[in-house]
Amino acid sequence: MLARRDVILRLIGVSLPLAVPGLLRAQGATPVASALSPVEAINTAGQQRMLSQRCAKAWLMLALGVLPDRAARWLDASIARFDAQLLELATLQPSAELQTLLVQQASDWRGYRDALGQPPGKAAAAEVFARNEAVLRVTHATTQAYERLAGSPVGRLINVSGRQRMLSQRMAKFAYFSRYGVESQRAGEGLRVARGEFVRALKILNTAPENSPRIHDALALAGQQWFFFEDALAQGNHPHALQTIATTSERMLEQLDLVVRLYEGLSPAS
Repeated sequence: MLARRDVILRLIGVSLPLAVPGLLRAQGATPVASALSPVEAINTAGQQRMLSQRCAKAWLMLALGVLPDRAARWLDASIARFDAQLLELATLQPSAELQTLLVQQASDWRGYRDALGQPPGKAAAAEVFARNEAVLRVTHATTQAYERLAGSPVGRLINVSGRQRMLSQRMAKFAYFSRYGVESQRAGEGLRVARGEFVRALKILNTAPENSPRIHDALALAGQQWFFFEDALAQGNHPHALQTIATTSERMLEQLDLVVRLYEGLSPAS
């Protein structure tokens, strides 16, 4: 019977004899020396959750002709990173639940990655919409499972702040789907819900008793980027607004990634 890691390798199209560290080096990622800690796994799984949305955002930018050179780089980098991190997560499968989730993630990701390889078009966009939502669901469930494994307040903060990274990309994705005219009604409702979730989570993070002065400063900068991002969303479908959504969503992502890493640094296991 195939080991779970080998199932994952087959599902994402990697030859079974290829060692995980070798694959990571080939993709420009840091080789995996040992299994992730539960706290590190929350961050990594949360990054997969974010990448599911960033891939769709970048693909739609190409479809709409929004900063196409950057969009192509972001899409290629996001796909490579998802592949590498999926193998990295395969080094920490301490429960049947996580084993099942990671195999499902690999399966859903394979279909999504194929959809992302299609040239822009309305039919392809509809498939990207459906498949990115499926990958988001399983990556979120995986992140939640690792949070339960860690069982700590810091683990929850890593999860919540990591989800903010995802929401920065999800809101941009929905704005672009609406502009492209595919799943417009669902995209509009999704954007409304995501904005509310982002604001509520930002309040949770700002009032967390675990916050250090540096975390407070990082969250304040994230809040400033959120202000610029909301302003871009309010401008509608103007070409300049579509570019600003792209750039501000990336700046939000960078700042929120710093917040996650600062929370991760609070854990004794980090």
